[in-house]
Order: sequence, then structure tokens, then C-alpha cells
Amino acid sequence: MLKVTLPTSSSVPTKGANLDPSDPTKNSESRIPVAGGRRSSGTCIFCTAVVKKRSSLANILFFDFHSIFSFDTLHLLSPLHSTPLSSPLLSSPFTMPHSTISRALRLCSKNLSQFRGVEVPTYQRHGVKQGIVHIGVGGFHRAHLAVYVDRLLEQFRQQDWSICGVGLQPFDASMRDALAPQDYLYTVIERAAAGSKARVVGSITDYIFAPGNSEAVIAKMANPDTHIVSMTITESGYYYNENTHELEADHPDIVSDLNGQGPPKTTFGYLTAALGRRYRAGLRPFTVMSCDNMQKNGHITRSMLLSFARLRDPDMASWLEKNGAFPNSMVDRITPRTLDSDKASLAEDFGIEDSWPVVTEPFMQWVLEDQFSDGRPSFEEVGVQVVKSLHEVEEFELMKLRLLNASHSAMAYLAYLAGFNYVHEVVADPLFNKYISNMMHEEVKPLLPAIPNVDVDQYCDSVLARFGNPTLKDEVTRICLGGSGKIPQFIMPSIAEQIVRETEQSGSGPLRRLTLCVAGWFRYLKSVDESGRGFKIDDPMSEELQNKANEGGKGPNALLGIRSLFGDDLRGDSRFVGELTSAMDALYREGALRTLERYA
Repeated sequence: MLKVTLPTSSSVPTKGANLDPSDPTKNSESRIPVAGGRRSSGTCIFCTAVVKKRSSLANILFFDFHSIFSFDTLHLLSPLHSTPLSSPLLSSPFTMPHSTISRALRLCSKNLSQFRGVEVPTYQRHGVKQGIVHIGVGGFHRAHLAVYVDRLLEQFRQQDWSICGVGLQPFDASMRDALAPQDYLYTVIERAAAGSKARVVGSITDYIFAPGNSEAVIAKMANPDTHIVSMTITESGYYYNENTHELEADHPDIVSDLNGQGPPKTTFGYLTAALGRRYRAGLRPFTVMSCDNMQKNGHITRSMLLSFARLRDPDMASWLEKNGAFPNSMVDRITPRTLDSDKASLAEDFGIEDSWPVVTEPFMQWVLEDQFSDGRPSFEEVGVQVVKSLHEVEEFELMKLRLLNASHSAMAYLAYLAGFNYVHEVVADPLFNKYISNMMHEEVKPLLPAIPNVDVDQYCDSVLARFGNPTLKDEVTRICLGGSGKIPQFIMPSIAEQIVRETEQSGSGPLRRLTLCVAGWFRYLKSVDESGRGFKIDDPMSEELQNKANEGGKGPNALLGIRSLFGDDLRGDSRFVGELTSAMDALYREGALRTLERYA
């Protein structure tokens, strides 16, 4: 336990007011007790503190359920700006105008000085080099990496690190069309129970739409000013076979890129073309930085890119293997889909007309391996946890994927079948809350390694608190997307480890709730909810999944036969298959809520 002397004599509220001390789970804030002339203690738990030593001072990063604060023994800093406690920004952390804006102004550079009640960039965007090229500019990137870079530009005036966005897919034209007329500015709206605040983010300074303009993308990556190519392309964009751990070299898009038939179609096609130019020009390779929500994301990126490059450009591949860098990372920030109502409220409350704002929670985290081949920004200056080894990333990563992401999936499919619309409504339901809590504590927590200064129970509580944020309006349908990339990664490893644990310890490793999650997904793949309404499955493997779901009837065997998702071991485990069959039978006979009564 670390004790810190603070020079004040009252409790400092981290958000709002009206606490219920008898039930912390109901509070939208936490209070940090401090007493003048006395020492105040804080337990170093994951969701409230991560301790770093800096000379003789202790710097504690406090993660409440809504934001990140930094205590430096003498003053309190806000999560987004190094603002002293006396600053109006921090004393009223969620800024909203006192009255409705009479007329919203279009978001663009020339209008920045006219916005009130919202933070805007004060750095000179046109003078900043684009040191980062990012593939896949969606909501999460704009709420996460782009926000960290915006902080660096705003607070530290680092002039080499703005972002050039890249869209590889035809649907990315909508992002180009939204951002270009706004000079690539957009608004991040942070929502918490205590209120909302907004900031115009300026770290993206250009955007290239690859279809019809592939040469511009390759040239941009090959440019010596580009030091990092980052990506959020989802699991399907890596062409990674979960069963064999190899590149899906027979995928039509990969085959096309390997044969050089026209412009590249895949991320690896573009990366290989650009890295080939840098290799032949005698330049360093840029760092390839995955920001996707995958375990060992840097390791997978390296393996898949090298596999592709060896087939396409062997000499460059050898050079890249020796000189390249692929940092692993753990990323975390809940970012719902932007709705028309979000645009309307931004215009009404803040006077900004933004074609595509981002709505998110105040909490954000990034644990990043310090492995870069051509320089990097000072990410640690703006709250990124830069660590030395993959092992350190993996510890945080494993906890997040197995607890937070697994809980999202565990609730999503069952909740959708039962008719829930929003995640906070699901968490507010006592039955679902109990189910998720017990799954985390009883079936997943025992499998996780101990991490210094991390309290896993507190982390589990923080997961439920973040899910319960009613202002985010996070849709259950968003969590249901792409189950083929989530269930094998977030749920199945815990089931497999419980089975091994049972064998090794001659005891029963609990896995009923985890198995119910798989059953819920299998039932969801029928694309008909419990009221008989049909819906569309949004998944890269949707056709195969639905064919197998229909082929298998009300049983699991046909879906379990997809080796790329489930391999062979679990399909042959009688206990798991029996549990899964029973859970599916209950869902078809009784429905999700009645089934949950027996599983929670």
C-alpha cells in the first residue's frame, strides 16, 4: 500500500455529487478522501491505481470507473489535460452550455474560434508532419489512438506525429466524405452519469481513400516522414486461422494480392508494397502497430505479414524480419455506434454541426510494448502505459479479454434474443448482472495470473460499472457483431483451460456459464429472436455459420465442426458437448431469461 500526503483538508470528488455510500455500485463517481496534515492511503488496484516511481515522487494513475486522474503528491491533474485542481475545467469536469445553442455552426477550421463550451485544438495543424498512417479509421480509432495523439499535439507540441487516415474498403468512402469537408476535424463526446463534455480532435490531418487511389496510399507509407503504420482492421482483416495459427493463404483476396492482379485488396498487400519501396530505398522499415482488440496483436501482425511477404517479396521479408517492429498492445475504451440523435444533441448542446462525431466513455487505457523501429512519440507523457516486454502486455491483455470482452459476448446474444436494446439495460437486470458477475468471479478469475498491484475483484466490479453507464446508449446489436472473431478468442480459451484444470486436478472446473454463452451465440445464429422476428447476422463468416446452424438443427455438432473456429479437442470433450447440448436445449424450450434463472 502506498501512502501519499495531500495538501488539502476535504474530500475531492472525481465526478458530480449525490453518492450512496452504502452501495458503491450505484455511484457514478468515487471520492478520494484527503485530510490536511495527515496521510491518506490508497490501495493499488487495477481499476483505481497503477503505481509508477519517478525519482523521489510517487505518481499514481487513478482509474475510477469514468476517467483517469493523476496524483503527483501536490496537485491533481485532469484526465485529458495537465490542468491543476483549481482550474475551472477540472472543478467542473463535464462542460455543457447553460442554455441551448440557437444555431449550430459547421465544424471546420475557420469556425473553431467561435465554439463555446467545448475544447478545440490550439496547435497549428498545418505545420505538423504526418508521422503516423492509420488504416481503418472507425469510431474506436478516433476515440483512442487519435485522442492520445491529439493530447501530444496539444500539450507537448510534438510536431512530427499527426495522422493520415487510410480507408481500404469501399464502405470507407463514407468516412472520407464526412471528414474531408470538416478539414478532418471531428468531435469526441464523453458521456458519464454526471454529464457530458466535448472536444474537437485535430490529430487526423488527411485521409486517403484507397479504391481508385492505391498508389497514393503506398507512396504515403513509403515516405520517409512516415514512422508508424497503425491499424484497426478487425480480426477478419488479418486472415489469421485460429486453429492452425497460419495465414489463410488460399483466401481469394490474399491470392489476388500475391499474384499482383491489380491494386492491393488487403492490408498486407499495401504494407508489403510500401515496405518493399523502403527496403530498396535504403530506409528503415516503419513500425507496424496493431491497435485491434486481439491477444498478441503485434505477434499475429508480424507472423501474418512475414508469411505474406515471403511469398510476395522474399528479399524484403528477410530484411523486415531482422529490422521490423510490431509492438503488442492492450486497448480499451467503450465506443458505441454514433446515432443521428448524437449528432442532434451535439448541435443542440454544444453548437457543433458534425457529420460524424464519436461518442465514448471517459475511461480509456492503452498498454503498449516499447518496440519501435523508426522512432515514436512520447506516448507515456499522455497516459499510455508503455512497458518493456510482451509479458507485461499479456497480463493486462488476458484479464481484459477474458473478463471485459468475454462478459460483453456472454450478455449480448442472450440479451438480444430476450429483447434487450441497450447494454446498460442488460446490466440493470438482476438476473443478467448476477450471471455476468458469477461467470467472471467463479469461472474466469481462477484462471488468470496474479498481477502486481492489481485487484481482479475490483476490476470485475469496474466492468459492470462501465457497462452500466446509461448515457452511452451502447446498443446490444453492436456487441453481437462478428461473433466468429470473438467467441473463439474471448470464451473458448477459458473453457479449454477449465477442462485441462479438471483433468490435472481431478476436480470439476466450472464452465456452465461460459458454455451458456456459446449456446446463446449458436441460438442467435438461427437469425430469429424469441418473438419470432428475423434479423441479419453481421459476421464475416455469416453464410457458413448460418448454413451450419440450420444443418445442425437445435444441436451444436454442426457448428462445432468448423475447425477454423473450434479445432478438434473441444468437439471431442464429452463434458463440454454435453453441457452445450443441454444449454441449447434449454434456450429453445424455455427462452433466455428462464434459462438464465438456472445458470446465473
